Amino acid sequence: MKELNEEVSRKLELIREALTETGATGVRLKGTDWFAWATAGASNTVLLAAETGVAEVLVTVRDAWVLTDEIEAQRLQDEELSADFKLHVNPWADATARESFVRDVTNEGKVLSDRPIPHVEKRLPASLQQHKRVMMSSELERYREVGRKASVAMTEVLSKAQPTWTEYQLAGAGAEALWARGLHPALTLVAGERRLPLYRHATATGEALGRQAMMVFCARGYGLYANLTRFVSFGSLGDERAQLHRHVREIEAQALNLCRPGTTLDAVYQTLAQAYEQYGYPNAIQEHHQGGTTGYLAREVVANPTTTDTLAEGIPIAWNPSLVGAKVEDTFVILQDGTLENLTFDPNWSSVEVEGRLRPVPLELT
Repeated sequence: MKELNEEVSRKLELIREALTETGATGVRLKGTDWFAWATAGASNTVLLAAETGVAEVLVTVRDAWVLTDEIEAQRLQDEELSADFKLHVNPWADATARESFVRDVTNEGKVLSDRPIPHVEKRLPASLQQHKRVMMSSELERYREVGRKASVAMTEVLSKAQPTWTEYQLAGAGAEALWARGLHPALTLVAGERRLPLYRHATATGEALGRQAMMVFCARGYGLYANLTRFVSFGSLGDERAQLHRHVREIEAQALNLCRPGTTLDAVYQTLAQAYEQYGYPNAIQEHHQGGTTGYLAREVVANPTTTDTLAEGIPIAWNPSLVGAKVEDTFVILQDGTLENLTFDPNWSSVEVEGRLRPVPLELT
């Protein structure tokens, strides 16, 4: 608890530094990502698909508030919020009451927001956005827990999957395993044998899996995303498919080798493009996004040829290079010594060493 209180206090300091930097009188944080960041892992989520939740954070030079309505207030106070925040409750049927309160406590001055009201509020400064992307030690401890639970859930489900299951059944089992561990199944993609070579983002259908399947998780806990992809083969994978997976792992290794403080995301992207070309897949870079930094969003920044964002210690990353029918993905964080820690590694999943790292291989069930 002490560490969480220190984390919230430090984040309130960072927000107030942004007030000083910009001359603003208030910061409003509305998104599920920013709410979790500011409150050290609390949730304002009710509808999983929504970018914003049922409460928001408002910080001024003197006070820190959580703004919500009378439906949500008691639960948030009992189960989510620390004593660092005052609670302001408006009638659920009167949204104008909240806006009036914000104007009053900010003295009708300039207000910054992650989702600004057009022509009324301003965007957050880049400095504060960067702070959100770098994990503190307490955040990293929570992230390790989320990654461990997500990877164990994946192993559990794919180990008992059957070729006669439908994609819906596999996705449902995956979501159930995540919920059972207190994680939000923010994304659960499944592709069986027929659809796997056709679609990079294969949302589940009622079709049977057949001889192989892929499942992808974006699992959220404490607002943090654990992103990982695994494959299962019912019977031998076969030489041709095994080679595709090997190539993807070796292509990924070139990107991971670059992920150290000072590297820009566009440099990693270009390395991936060159690696695809080297292995004889010159168009693969265009067929799917390659990932980027992660954290309080499934991807904070997706790498492309013009993303000059610089990696630093404490930034989590998730690359997902792919070929037709093959992909590799885990969530890593850059440590103090510049090495990478795999947050979604499960020692019970089969792996091989690639460039000094253990990387997952398709699970072969007989």
